[in-house]
Amino acid sequence: MTPDELKRRTRAFALRIIRLADSLPRTRAAEVLGRQLLRSGASVGANYRAACRARSNADFIAKMGIVEEEADETIYWMQLVIDAKLVKPEAMRPLLQEADELLAITVASVNTARGKPRTGRQAQPAAPRRKSAIRNPQSAMRKDSAKAQKRQQSET
Repeated sequence: MTPDELKRRTRAFALRIIRLADSLPRTRAAEVLGRQLLRSGASVGANYRAACRARSNADFIAKMGIVEEEADETIYWMQLVIDAKLVKPEAMRPLLQEADELLAITVASVNTARGKPRTGRQAQPAAPRRKSAIRNPQSAMRKDSAKAQKRQQSET
């Protein structure tokens, strides 16, 4: 899946969350749950867009971590809406499945960015590191100069 495809998918997800929140009954509990659902559900896409503009791999991983948290939080609020019997479980099932898939995609992206092998796949042992044969002559001169200075100081 390309970044643009995932941007479209997270935006469509946010729009579905908005429609869900608007369809909730006008009770105090439903309004509180709907507000929480709106915040976390809409921020999945917003934070993914921010991750796409990350300046480094570490920045990307950090921002995708936020996407992961928001997707997981959205699942929590949807389950709470179902448990409170504000929406029938069958009506929520496709949206919950989409949230689960977005969460799985996010986790896989973070693992890929971290260089972690996929589960079920044999990790290859790392190749032994070799020291480079290339040397910086200026570095050697600095070391020699520092040694000479220490010798002069110890002689005086």
